[in-house]
Amino acid sequence: MNTVNPPLDLVIRNVRVEEDGDLVDIAVRGDRITAIGPGIRCDAVSDVDGQGSFAFGGFADTHIHLDKACILDRCTICEGTLAEAVRETAKAKTGFDDDDVYVRAARVVEKAISHGTTRMRTFVEIDPRAGFRSFEAIKRIRRDYAFAVDIEICAFAQDGLTNEPQTHDMLVTALADGADLVGGCPYTDPSPGQHIDMIFALAKKHNVSVDFHLDFSLDPDRADLPKVIDATLRHGWQGRVSIGHVTNLSAMPNARILAIADSLAEAGIALSVLPATDLFLMGRGHDRLVPRGVAPAHVLAARGVVTSIATNNILNPFTPYGDASLIRMANLYANVAQLARDDEMALVFDMVGEMAASQLDGSARLQAGGEATIVLLDSPGPRAAVREIARVVAGWKRGRKSFDNGRPMLHKGT
Repeated sequence: MNTVNPPLDLVIRNVRVEEDGDLVDIAVRGDRITAIGPGIRCDAVSDVDGQGSFAFGGFADTHIHLDKACILDRCTICEGTLAEAVRETAKAKTGFDDDDVYVRAARVVEKAISHGTTRMRTFVEIDPRAGFRSFEAIKRIRRDYAFAVDIEICAFAQDGLTNEPQTHDMLVTALADGADLVGGCPYTDPSPGQHIDMIFALAKKHNVSVDFHLDFSLDPDRADLPKVIDATLRHGWQGRVSIGHVTNLSAMPNARILAIADSLAEAGIALSVLPATDLFLMGRGHDRLVPRGVAPAHVLAARGVVTSIATNNILNPFTPYGDASLIRMANLYANVAQLARDDEMALVFDMVGEMAASQLDGSARLQAGGEATIVLLDSPGPRAAVREIARVVAGWKRGRKSFDNGRPMLHKGT
């Protein structure tokens, strides 16, 4: 038995920290884990029985749009295409105000917290139509929900830069007023290469990371990714660049994907795949054998690329469904990618857990001396969690309980 004195703030007993591992206790003082091991003897302000749950550091959502979530009631979906989604959302956001964005974003953030998300990167559109209304609302969200989730704000040019010079100046203002990084969308800009250069110039001037929505089509020969790789190396921004979607990777032969993977790994560029959105929007021109349109993240990860699986949009023209559950999204990806082996399940969990957290400069690893951010899953481990879409039980952020979903209870008849 391990003995700990003086009294602790929290001890979580009878949990696993690896697949089918032995039961251990997690001791917490303040916002740090002081010990992990079997049979820790101690007094604690709060003593919790984990009942065999799997404990980890929480999920990380590397790519979500809180500002334009839950707007189906003000948009029309007829085509189900990317062009329509961009067009309908652009019209809707002219009517966004601070309180409207806050209420819709809070609805999603609260769902994400209850589903075990402890870290998040949200894009916020900043342009002449949106103004700074969404940005101000999401800054409030970041502050008000810091008790449960760390939120990065990416100031995002959804509708282009070279076609709207005012957007560039607005991004400068946002980066000086609380935005954590800058994001671009070359495929909506009439000059994609110049758009990429302008985003990198902003990143260098403000010393922030960049995140691009990229190559959102099924055309393998129409790609801005080479320009992003070149700019990353040219500016020395390795390890500070992320890309999302890149659906045209799903239309490439394996040999070409492996070559791209090696280039991404060398440049230190991370990839977020967004299964729900990409499945909904891609392949609309096919009436049979419809392409999935989801980039093979597991193939890239095997070559050393940091990859993650993320939510993207919820209840809007880009994705007219969703509940901010990353374990559900991980299961969806495993289904789409036709994965089955234990090592593949472990990798998929990593892409919403530790590897995803590393993309946000965080860590989901539980260890003595580490941050006491802990989530419990009703599962013996990560592989089973992906296969079964494990229920999230409860969570603590920096040692403070942030949510509790309770335990299911059956009432059998006599």
